[in-house]
Amino acid sequence: QLKIIPNFYLHCINFKSLQMKKLLQLIGITAVIGLLYFGFTTYPKLDLISGFSAKSIASGHFIDHRSQELIEKGDNDINLIDLAQNTIDEAGQFATASVNGLKERKAIYREGLGATLINDDFDASKPYLVPKRDRSKVNLVYPYGDAEQKDTVFSNVDYKLLNQTVSNAFDKKGQKNKRTRSVIVIYKDKIIAEKYGTGFNKDSKILGWSMTKSITATLFGILQKQREIDISKPTSISEWKNDERAKITISNLLNMNSGLEWEEDYTKISDVTQMLYLDADMSQRQLTKPAKFKPNMHWNYSSGTTNLLSGILRRQFKTHQEYLDFWYSALIDKIGMNSMLVETDMAGNYVGSSYAWATTRDWAKFGLLYLHKGNWNGEQLFDESWTKYVATPNNGSEGKYGAHFWLNAGGKFPDVPRDMFYCSGYQGQMVAIFPSHDLVIVRMGLKEDPEFDFNGLLSGIIGSLRK
Repeated sequence: QLKIIPNFYLHCINFKSLQMKKLLQLIGITAVIGLLYFGFTTYPKLDLISGFSAKSIASGHFIDHRSQELIEKGDNDINLIDLAQNTIDEAGQFATASVNGLKERKAIYREGLGATLINDDFDASKPYLVPKRDRSKVNLVYPYGDAEQKDTVFSNVDYKLLNQTVSNAFDKKGQKNKRTRSVIVIYKDKIIAEKYGTGFNKDSKILGWSMTKSITATLFGILQKQREIDISKPTSISEWKNDERAKITISNLLNMNSGLEWEEDYTKISDVTQMLYLDADMSQRQLTKPAKFKPNMHWNYSSGTTNLLSGILRRQFKTHQEYLDFWYSALIDKIGMNSMLVETDMAGNYVGSSYAWATTRDWAKFGLLYLHKGNWNGEQLFDESWTKYVATPNNGSEGKYGAHFWLNAGGKFPDVPRDMFYCSGYQGQMVAIFPSHDLVIVRMGLKEDPEFDFNGLLSGIIGSLRK
């Protein structure tokens, strides 16, 4: 028995040792599988994660003077993007971001051009052109000038319902469900409701994301009125002259039914994420894509198409300076959107798909320009027919899309008038235009449909206007 007991303990020790080895092997295998999974899924996205983060930090901080903490808790509070660690260099006016030291990206700020995500080949010391701006003060009340409007009370407006509806668009203290930053309601050219979330006010510049597309399209309407361009004709892009793409018109591009191949998916490495966070010249990626369908036969939403249009606009001018100036002199500063800034890529193209910043009031001015069919305080910037053109459903979109404007013709918002057309941007930016109600509504925030109830907000405001 004395011999048996030590052997028993020895057996137990060996058994525990064997179990420990198996456990360590299991941990090792799990770690390897985890690393492989990370390598195949997340690691290739690190360029995009740190690129998004650096660009967002630089833009938000240097354009709207937000703190790094506010940007990280707001704009960058997105799955995977929140993995990035960020730094701001005040003296150098740039921001960097990486994921635990991997794939560091840098975005520089340049006055007049905004923040640009750069690569290692970009020479930040090289001189650059900036747009010439005319921000002259106009001694008129809003929206046609800078003076505050006098209080106007409309007898047909149910202000209690209006204010309650607007208030309901905002989170109560401690909540993060609706994440609205601002709402403004303009009826018959008068602000009848205006509200801002914590940390934001009427002077806060907010990124419109894809609402910028509608700005880009409008420049074609202005050029068409000036008889400088004919959108019904082919683009004359030299790279397309010897294949089926030669038949694509500017109107096809504006209607997003050119038939060109494009993947608009922000959840993975796709055409749009590579363009926005890797390309030096964002006008080129859509240009190089083959045709998958005949023009006007297939609708496919494409940010690459809008940046191609920005490149086409650039070729309308003899000099780069003229291109830079035109966006402001012909439209933005012309209607007093003096807060607006459209950012450029490394090649100097305006990122017409995504990167226009402005105050909520200035975004509303853009809506009013379309409400008044291109007429701004007596001056016709584009033909009235242009408004009808952008608000007409295109072939293939099932009533959802016109020419770089979204539509309610198909009843996306069931309790909202079908004649509404609107600019729409990532995370729920909206400029909604209601011709039948002489009304413009702007909502800026961080949640979009269906998480944010746009149907409820818009229909509630419409319901407060008694006819």
